[in-house]
Amino acid sequence: MGPKWPAELARIVGKDHLLTTKEDLICYGFDATPLIGGLPQAVVMPESTEEVAAILRLANQEGFKVVPRGAGTNLSGGSVAIQGGLVMQLTRLDRILEIDTENLTALVEPGVVTGNLHTAVEAKGLFYPPDPGSTAVSTLGGNVAENAGGLRGLKYGVTRDYVIGLEVVLPTGEVITTGGKTVKNVTGYDLTRLMVGSEGTLGVITRILVRLIPRPPSRKTMLVYYRCLGDAAETVSSIISHRVIPTTLEFLDNVTIRCVEQYIHAGLPLEMEAVLLIEVDGSPSIVEEDAAKVVRICRDHRAAEIQVSRTPEDSFRLAASRRAALPALARMRPTTVLEDATVPRSQVAPMVRRIQQIARKHDLLIGTFGHAGDGNLHPTVLCDERDRAQLERLEKAVREIFEAALELGGTLSGEHGIGLSKALYMPLEMKNAGMKAMVAIKRALDPNNVLNPGKMYIDEYDRHQGPGSRHQ
Repeated sequence: MGPKWPAELARIVGKDHLLTTKEDLICYGFDATPLIGGLPQAVVMPESTEEVAAILRLANQEGFKVVPRGAGTNLSGGSVAIQGGLVMQLTRLDRILEIDTENLTALVEPGVVTGNLHTAVEAKGLFYPPDPGSTAVSTLGGNVAENAGGLRGLKYGVTRDYVIGLEVVLPTGEVITTGGKTVKNVTGYDLTRLMVGSEGTLGVITRILVRLIPRPPSRKTMLVYYRCLGDAAETVSSIISHRVIPTTLEFLDNVTIRCVEQYIHAGLPLEMEAVLLIEVDGSPSIVEEDAAKVVRICRDHRAAEIQVSRTPEDSFRLAASRRAALPALARMRPTTVLEDATVPRSQVAPMVRRIQQIARKHDLLIGTFGHAGDGNLHPTVLCDERDRAQLERLEKAVREIFEAALELGGTLSGEHGIGLSKALYMPLEMKNAGMKAMVAIKRALDPNNVLNPGKMYIDEYDRHQGPGSRHQ
């Protein structure tokens, strides 16, 4: 950053919304990702699209980097300023601008907390399904940038399935709008989908138009125990093959079961190898029919015990074990590395077995839980970052987990994104042609590499790989 930037930024947003002292900057040097940090040179808090655009134009003129940031719940280091520069904190853009009950849409700013949107639309009998684990604090802008998922993803999909329009400030400061309220729209390239999941590398999202659906009137929750991991995995496949699509179909392995029981004393049987949390929703008659089918399927696949909710309070109680998984695991060691590897649902059991083998090989404690219905698993490595030898084993184990997921036909990330933590593994999945395509898009929209550099391995690949690199 040149000598003019502090005065110019203060002029754009007001001096009260510009932070430059180290004491103020430290908390913006990290997000929810362990082992990754980077202190910015300043933090700026714009309140409008015009201010965002002016900041990005200044960044191109002065040559400093800009990292967009919401609530900082990112789990892949995507909102950390590893190259210094400026963190653009977007939480002042926090208005729900419209809930359109005729067109079943909501227009929001990126700083709206996801849970607040849930509450607002449900008060009108509507439903916004995406529900990342950080719903109570995460923002819609971050959800869109990361294409966040959640427990309801099996039936309802993820964030990209509900974003139908955006206002985006491009890295060079131009403002574009994409999509709209129309049900059908095939005009030009699908820029909305390009921006969803772009992890803040292609633009800063300033308005979000989402699709809503009617709120399901009824639901029923089941907690199912298995002595054999394979039986639990077969149950998952069988439920889907019987044309039942649960809202939620979650999995906990034995390590996680033991940690959860120690944490909340829910009465979980410690000898069980797996637990499934299953929830169905819809009209009362359909819910009863689907729940009965699920119970039969679970029994057919040797479930040791099945608990079924009778009231909303029961549902909340049964779901408590899954909600407690991450905090329960995090209590066990000083450092918690929550990963996100996804495989086809038919490969859930083999993937969990591979994770268990990797844990034994590297003498690490790894608990696995996640969204069994869509194959999205969260192997959670528990360690102590002060132990250098343990960190070296952690690094090897994580790489082997990702290699196993790819070998089983999976992907590096189902919902947490790539950011920094998985950047080096990108070429394993994308290959040379895929990486070159991403580089080309980044170059076209961000010619000065201003926006969120260093994420997803795009910059490094551009510098060091293949013909056509501008750095060769």
